[in-house]
Amino acid sequence: MAIKLFDSLSRQPRELTPSHSDGVYRFYNCGPTVYAPAHIGNFRTFVVNDVIRRLLELEFGPDRVKHVRNLTDVDDKTIRRAREEGRPLAEVTKQWTDKFHADCAALNCLPPHIEPTATGHIREQVDMIDVLMQKGHAYRAADGSVYFKVSSFDGYGRLSRVKERELQLGSALAGKTHAADADEKEDVSDFALWKSHKPDDGDNGWDSPWGRGRPGWHIECSAMSKKHLGETIDLHTGGVDLLFPHHENEIAQSECCNGTQFSKHWYHSEHLLVDGKKMSKSLGNLYTLDELVAKGFSPMALRYALLAGHPRKQLNFTLDSLHAAESAITTLYVYFSKLVQKHGDPARALAGASPFSEVVDALKNDLNTPAALGSLFSSLNKIKPENSTPSDLHAFTRATYALGILLKAEIREEITIPREVTALAEKRWAAKQAKDWPAADALRKDIAALGWSMLDRKDGYSLEPAKKA
Repeated sequence: MAIKLFDSLSRQPRELTPSHSDGVYRFYNCGPTVYAPAHIGNFRTFVVNDVIRRLLELEFGPDRVKHVRNLTDVDDKTIRRAREEGRPLAEVTKQWTDKFHADCAALNCLPPHIEPTATGHIREQVDMIDVLMQKGHAYRAADGSVYFKVSSFDGYGRLSRVKERELQLGSALAGKTHAADADEKEDVSDFALWKSHKPDDGDNGWDSPWGRGRPGWHIECSAMSKKHLGETIDLHTGGVDLLFPHHENEIAQSECCNGTQFSKHWYHSEHLLVDGKKMSKSLGNLYTLDELVAKGFSPMALRYALLAGHPRKQLNFTLDSLHAAESAITTLYVYFSKLVQKHGDPARALAGASPFSEVVDALKNDLNTPAALGSLFSSLNKIKPENSTPSDLHAFTRATYALGILLKAEIREEITIPREVTALAEKRWAAKQAKDWPAADALRKDIAALGWSMLDRKDGYSLEPAKKA
């Protein structure tokens, strides 16, 4: 079964296939701006991209996938943070780059094959801007800044459908533009390729044919993608908030510079809501991974919760959903342990028919992560560990790899169930089977007093740490 993924440009699911003669699938996704810790809304996109990466490697082989994810280490936000803290820009961005890498590792996201920085590709950006100037797609303003002339590109707006929404292009872009910039531009729709040096930039500037300054945000991705993946890539991904204007601008400047299609396929994941509301510091509902870990949740539970909804639909995140995710991860770990106990090393398990194979099939069908998780647990109920085959172990391991769910003993240490709690749970289950309800209720209270919850199922029970207030 081939991988099919919704394409934001054509507005329909399309098969993912390498388009270059070397058979290597070229995949670019926009990385973070490293001025602060990434929040869980950011990580929804990065986890989704990680699942795409894993699927591609399962489909084409690890050696036939090239994944690039950039780091934006110079822009208004990074410069402002460095100025406020009185530190060099490179020192600030390294701090938050290191933190981002640590969070990605905790969430079991595969590192990209190449992770370029904007400051490390100034020459490539200047070269692209120079070509755009020569072709008449860009112009130099009086202050030395360089702008892309949107009216020079007939295809502008085809990704975001900005024209089909009957919006005036200038009005749509006006809110994205600083008032000072508008004074220099020929049209409010145009966007900055090179920003002339301002006093607030401090030491953060580079020489160019148009004077000292720094690149605009949009040109960074175009230049880094071209440098490491070529003029045409197979897939470009990011959050839906980047679709316009960032990705729209990437298409315009890349195709006008290179004279060829920029990306064969576009995929965007939707926003994450928290308790039904948009994340906001003022509402107190903007979480980082560290904040959730401090509340007692594991990174794997967060990863599971972020995959619980379809990536192309808004997902409502709650702390209750994290509790449910912790319980699910525990169930998967216990099941996996029993499979390994019976069949040995998962790496030696043989491929073959198994209901667990349907998990990867669900992911290949437009990255349907809720269907994949549903299939995973329905297969758990169909196949008891004692009746499983080596092929079931192989398919189960392949499914959890595709989802990026790490099932190792060390990540479950925090929920090791004390023997005293297990003994009480066995007594309560026996009392319930005997319909001794008073004894069952009393034992449940004893279990709760020890900080645990006992969840009854038709075929047994499970234990998990009691929910924290």
